[in-house]
Amino acid sequence: MGFQPSPGLLASLGVGLLTLLGLAVGSYLVRRSRRPRVTLLDPNEKYLLRLLDTTTVSHNTKRFRFALPTAHHVLGLPVGKHVYLSARIDGSLVIRPYTPVTSDEDQGYVDLVIKVYLKGVHPKFPEGGKMSQYLNNLKIGDVVEFRGPSGLLTYIGKGNFSIQLDKKSPAEPRVAKRLGMIAGGTGITPMLQLARAILKDPEDPTQCFLLFANQTEKDIILREDLEELQAQHPGRFKLWFTLDHPPAGSVCQLSRRLKLVTEIAGKGGWFLQTSEKGI
Repeated sequence: MGFQPSPGLLASLGVGLLTLLGLAVGSYLVRRSRRPRVTLLDPNEKYLLRLLDTTTVSHNTKRFRFALPTAHHVLGLPVGKHVYLSARIDGSLVIRPYTPVTSDEDQGYVDLVIKVYLKGVHPKFPEGGKMSQYLNNLKIGDVVEFRGPSGLLTYIGKGNFSIQLDKKSPAEPRVAKRLGMIAGGTGITPMLQLARAILKDPEDPTQCFLLFANQTEKDIILREDLEELQAQHPGRFKLWFTLDHPPAGSVCQLSRRLKLVTEIAGKGGWFLQTSEKGI
């Protein structure tokens, strides 16, 4: 006659299995609860984010901090992508692209660094910037429409990119060993986003070479962040500044620096260029 387990043994086994199942489910739920929640779930949807704070970056530039839905949310923006802000200003819909200076390592908020073009100040923009003035006049607690992720370039990591020629084209893989970058004004934000992503990975062999152009020395935004990256990664990140109006007695050799960056990008690398947008 075969072995017949006693009712007590079966009950003990059942309790044990239920305990193990409960522990497994509990562990899964804990891991899931610790995983950051993504804000930008649908690139075609608009998300209302509340203004938390504003700080002055320079004489004409501000940092705007917006709250994400909860303290456990991240924006959910892949490296290389940007967001669009939209608002109805003077009866017209205004949409502008911006690249955050925060990343998905920052939970609960997103920061945008934006140059404010005031009316009657900049000769190229006599009426000022529609969106930048709108943001500058916001009060703490006001909401703004965000949409994204958007953009044709995504950085995968370790020199690997995914690029579309246009919105309808399929993404194609690209690889760069060296990355030559030229940025002007607030166009530095996408370059900073990319450089930070590359440099935070010690196994990423990509080298970055950045030429940052501005009108005057006081117009250089995020300078401390950039110089800190260079100090921390001297073998992987090279930085040059060039000014349209350098201080008296200084020499700003734009042509030599531009040639250097473009030559570097041509040696197994890429060349990226950005200018100010989102005014």
